[in-house]
Amino acid sequence: MAGRIKISFHIKVFITLLALCWILVGTFMMFQYQREKYFRTSMLDAQLQMHNDRITDDMSHGEPIADVVARIGVPIEGLRVTLIDSSGQVTYDSNDATPFPTANHNDRREILMARAHGQGHAVERWSQSDDISYFYSARLADGGLVIRSAVPYTHNLVTFLKADSTLLWIMTGMTLVMSLIGFLATRKISTTICRLNRFAEKAERGEHIYNDEAFPDDELGSIASNIVKLYAQREEQNREAIRTEQDKTRLKRQLTQNINHELKTPVASILVSLELLDDHPELDEHKKQKFMGHIRENALRLNALLKDISTITRMDEGSGIIEKSTVDLTALISDIIAEQQLRTDMKINLRIPQLEISGNYQLLESIFRNIIDNAIIHSGATEMNISADNEGNFRISDNGCGIAEPHISHIFERFYRVDKGRSRASGGTGLGLSIVRHAIAFHGGDIKAVSLNGLTLLFRLKVNQNAT
Repeated sequence: MAGRIKISFHIKVFITLLALCWILVGTFMMFQYQREKYFRTSMLDAQLQMHNDRITDDMSHGEPIADVVARIGVPIEGLRVTLIDSSGQVTYDSNDATPFPTANHNDRREILMARAHGQGHAVERWSQSDDISYFYSARLADGGLVIRSAVPYTHNLVTFLKADSTLLWIMTGMTLVMSLIGFLATRKISTTICRLNRFAEKAERGEHIYNDEAFPDDELGSIASNIVKLYAQREEQNREAIRTEQDKTRLKRQLTQNINHELKTPVASILVSLELLDDHPELDEHKKQKFMGHIRENALRLNALLKDISTITRMDEGSGIIEKSTVDLTALISDIIAEQQLRTDMKINLRIPQLEISGNYQLLESIFRNIIDNAIIHSGATEMNISADNEGNFRISDNGCGIAEPHISHIFERFYRVDKGRSRASGGTGLGLSIVRHAIAFHGGDIKAVSLNGLTLLFRLKVNQNAT
């Protein structure tokens, strides 16, 4: 509703708590007041009843009531003694200054109580005979007679019957203190609730949540802090997932662009060679064989490129779809070296213990085959050393030309080439070392390169520790 005043949660809770506090204290004070007033009234009634008993006792010895009242006097100034017979008529009244009462008194409260229970009293009732309010105490005597003593309801009597105000002030002070404590307590609770409300509003608007607002050091504050912390963590995980997905999309787009770029050269070379063979059937056999060689080389390059792309794609799709088995790593590397030594004069030295690994045979093979191929094709080295310890820490180095420092941090990127022209001429796809990095990561390790008197690769594979 327009113009409606919005009351904060803190004020609502505080007002509710304050109302309950005041109701509780007020009820107690009212009970205590009535209890104290009843006690004081009973004391006054007891004093007057003792006076009535004395009159009754003296009358029982045959002494007229007027003589008794005159002899014993009055314990309280202004006391008025009245004798009422069984019919309710006043037969004696000690107050001579006013007209003698003639009304029937059997309907008076103190008289009814006296006839029913032997005694009774009434507080502050107006007297028709002298136009004054009295406090009445009545007692039943022999023969249905009722002795009634009445004290004027003056200021002194009101003060006497009034409950002690000390308790009132004490309870009022305690209530104020409780109200202050309640205000501070509800404000503390409200602080937590308000911060949670701001957090919920930010979450609803999709704003970034920072876990930088301190909550009170109590159970509610701990719960609120954990809620915000969990949400912030969840939000960060969602952002990280989005970034990861965006990176994957970017890499896929980049990979697609690079693949398209890399395919153009061999496909164009194949098409050109085929067109020349088709358009010039008169070419001599030597030239025909030359064009056929170009076609074969580019077809092999396409095949290698497609094979590498397939490997990259498998690793990008996740480790869940790549099968693992126990692989004799020492035997695998030895077989690759033996095969590679048939096509190169570069000496390859192997110094590793017996190692086994739980992994994928094809990916492990691609690691060492690509590293050795890279050294044979690009390094110009005459010697390569492959060593490892029992923990699976590998060091592979050659004595070749090495790689310039600006290129070291990029050699594991897809399609990155230090010498683009030379790499393409040698049939390289630009994916070899990228495959190496991903395959090592798949097996729980990482790799780094150091160029010092050749190229040195350092990496670790998570081998089975029980291997000998």
